[in-house]
Amino acid sequence: MKILTGNDLKSGAVVWWDGAGWSLQVNDAVDVGEDADTIAASEEAARRVNVPYAIEATRDSQGVRPAHIKDRVRALGPTVRPDLTLKPTEPEALDWIV
Repeated sequence: MKILTGNDLKSGAVVWWDGAGWSLQVNDAVDVGEDADTIAASEEAARRVNVPYAIEATRDSQGVRPAHIKDRVRALGPTVRPDLTLKPTEPEALDWIV
């Protein structure tokens, strides 16, 4: 599956295309397939997101998981400060990255 990611133009937060807009949660990401470049160009032109790009990902019982470690880190948040991740109360959340 292909999903879109980028950074919110106002806040700088990592965001994921959910089919209608941008979400902070990677699990909201939808498969954009061959439409990735069209959606990315449109959203960037509308100035809703900065430098959107398509990545490979998989979906399983635990949700959406980006294929590349860089994007898994982006999906969760800083690895050096687990208290600042999107899942600060889940100590095993960092295991998801590797």
